[in-house]
Amino acid sequence: MKGSVRKRGNTWSYYFDLGKADGQRRRTEKGGFRIKKDAEEALAKALSEYNNAGQCFEPSEISVSDYLDLWFDQYCKMNLKYNTQLAYLQTIENHLKPTFGIYKLKALNSSAIQEFANNLKLSGYAKSHLVNIITTLSGALNYAIEPLHFIQSNPCDRIKYPKYTGKKKEVRYIISNDDFNRIINRFPESNPFHIPLLIGYHTGLRISECFGLTWSDIDFESKIINVNKITVKRNYGVDVRQVLKVKGKKEEKSAWYFGSTKTFTSNRTVKFGETLYKALKKARKVQLENMILYGEYYTDICIKPEKDEKGDEIFRLIEIEKSIPCALQKADMICRKENGQMISTDSFKYCARVIQHQLNIAFNYHSLRHTHATILVENGANIKGIQERLGHSDIKTTLNQYVHNTESMKNESVDIFESIATMP
Repeated sequence: MKGSVRKRGNTWSYYFDLGKADGQRRRTEKGGFRIKKDAEEALAKALSEYNNAGQCFEPSEISVSDYLDLWFDQYCKMNLKYNTQLAYLQTIENHLKPTFGIYKLKALNSSAIQEFANNLKLSGYAKSHLVNIITTLSGALNYAIEPLHFIQSNPCDRIKYPKYTGKKKEVRYIISNDDFNRIINRFPESNPFHIPLLIGYHTGLRISECFGLTWSDIDFESKIINVNKITVKRNYGVDVRQVLKVKGKKEEKSAWYFGSTKTFTSNRTVKFGETLYKALKKARKVQLENMILYGEYYTDICIKPEKDEKGDEIFRLIEIEKSIPCALQKADMICRKENGQMISTDSFKYCARVIQHQLNIAFNYHSLRHTHATILVENGANIKGIQERLGHSDIKTTLNQYVHNTESMKNESVDIFESIATMP
């Protein structure tokens, strides 16, 4: 599309045709330029913006650094969960911008990315970390292809990951029955970590799912837990881009929120047995007694609706003493201290350290989830049922990551073969 300039009185103006609207051909014109050259320069800029749907840059000229900012604002902020945004932002700021930021987006090629991947390996990065970095870059470049049409192909598609020898196997801890009893004895009924430990062991819930439970999520009659939310820690009063800059500084402001579960299939119902039923019943009774005991000094957990960077409603959890009037809805949390204060996934780190260092048991909360799944498999539970119980969208995740080839399973394999092989 071309336009033109013309002199009108003592000044110059430019004009060019627009697309049809309501069946009518439209034209735009702007005047008031002192000399012809000013009008021509303004015309070139206006045409560029019009042809690029109002963008203030030429796609062919944008740098990788500026493009990554655009991708993060347009895609990541609007589609990814808060913690995933932070992970992508760290990769962008710590790896992608320092290496590729000064390149023009259209000049980025497979050779430069291949060298980058090789250097990551030589610098000692684990393969999983290397893959995550390249995958982040690849995802950004795919968005540049579609829907933006800034580039025609993704140079990451032709990358060959460096070969790693002696693959390091991820350690996944399985807690024996004896060790779990030692853990429970160290954190008895009077301890606020007792119930979270029992929930993890008896249901396989993720730690964020467990600490997000309220009493309304427990159906005592049917012995069912409704998993429909998690707790997540996030900054407030600051743009997500600024989080890395203020992290660890006094001005950092963070709070706990109710968030959505990890995936759609993570919203589920999980049945539980008599042991957990009795423990939850007793914990509820004690919690109600503590409310009476502490009276106006008991801490309520209130829910404050807010908006996130996507414009979606999120819910901040605020601790307020009962004596202070508050019109906000209350969150009747299961995991809380004697005085009503929240215990969080951060608080649980103390419990994990005690188990590791005082009891000498290899442990993290996720090991309860692995233990739960493995016990079910060892005792003949249906894999599909385990997948649904754990809230996995893909059964491969259940098989590959949560089912462990324990000594019991190895012996069972030998016994099965032996019984067949020795048949007359």
